[in-house]
Amino acid sequence: MSEAVRPGGARAITLARNPAFWVVFVLITAGALRIAQIGVRFFGAYPVATLTAIGLFALLAVPFWLFVSELDFLEQEPPSLRVVAFAWGGLVATTVSIPGSTALENLIAKLGSPHLAADWGAALAGPTVEEIAKTLGVVAIVLIARAQVNSVLDGVVYGALVGLGFQIVEDVVFAIGAVALAGQGDQIQPVVTTFLVRGFLAGVWSHTLFGALAGAGIGYLVVNPDRTRRHRLTMAGLALFGAWASHVLWNSPLFRDGLGNGALALLAVLVFKGLPPLLLILWLVRRAHDREAAYYVAKLATLRDPALITDNELRVLGSGSRRAAARRHAAARAGYRARATVRRLQRAQARLAVDLSRASTEVPETAAEVLAHRARLESLGHPEAVEGVPFWRHTASTVGTAALAIAVVWVALSALGGG
Repeated sequence: MSEAVRPGGARAITLARNPAFWVVFVLITAGALRIAQIGVRFFGAYPVATLTAIGLFALLAVPFWLFVSELDFLEQEPPSLRVVAFAWGGLVATTVSIPGSTALENLIAKLGSPHLAADWGAALAGPTVEEIAKTLGVVAIVLIARAQVNSVLDGVVYGALVGLGFQIVEDVVFAIGAVALAGQGDQIQPVVTTFLVRGFLAGVWSHTLFGALAGAGIGYLVVNPDRTRRHRLTMAGLALFGAWASHVLWNSPLFRDGLGNGALALLAVLVFKGLPPLLLILWLVRRAHDREAAYYVAKLATLRDPALITDNELRVLGSGSRRAAARRHAAARAGYRARATVRRLQRAQARLAVDLSRASTEVPETAAEVLAHRARLESLGHPEAVEGVPFWRHTASTVGTAALAIAVVWVALSALGGG
């Protein structure tokens, strides 16, 4: 999916002036009231389990939120819109999907058969209702702040945050449902089991991933006005279909009994169902990020001022791995204050690039911010934000992190008995 990149949107946005915002606000408020009613019932029946579920899944949301928010480092989305996207997923999409999925499952049973509904109802009804409801959240962002969606990557970020909100609220509901199904009172063991399976193991390739894929389609639809409307709608439809198909595969009864017994067999099923959409969205994110980085780095290159950004820093700023390596290098050479200063310098340089892209009158102010961070970095004895860690250390770190993640997954699966 190729992409255009438009100049960065205005830094200050006033949502309250847009009528579409108030429609979205009413829908989110209505969803919040409905979720509050469900929460009151949960607390009344299982107070300890409910509090545990909310705490565990809220903690799970933090790394996901930070990771998704950092995807578009060069032109970050406004916090207010990120909150709106998350709230839509957690409050609107969930409250629409709960009755909608049930109704569609009943329809499948009537038009098909009860056996079909039992085997494929969750795989067909859930994704159909949920993916449409979540994608409408990205559409809502476009309606209330179109200028903020200026690349496919923006659509990915908003779609992922909508999916994350949906994922967290749905997992809490499932956790309390597991407590009720266990029939042993207000116990936290079913909550922990649900957290390990739906949150820790399945969370990587769940609603956040599906939402990101559909959001990429909306981003493409918005930022490619030079393409025909039919072409853009087709690409957006294909992205939504990809999210739906990935969700159907994930919910499907295929390999329901696993590929054998034990943790390894269960892990194989998770990888088989979740890896294809994960690889697809990673490819899309990398492609969109590289295109956006090339656009904004080219804007900075026109400055030709090493006080604002050096040639080496231009190379570093366009790559997430190199930005991280530059921070680690600063920490190794001049301590953690230098690391924090490098990050602030990189963030200021990114804001300067966005300001340059829209010929903003704020460029002198942003340039002054860059110079201030540069002076601070020089005072710490580290004048340039460049990477300095040898390649083999990057590789060793990546391999070590992957090995640790596999070990943790293995322990979790073994603790669950592979089931």
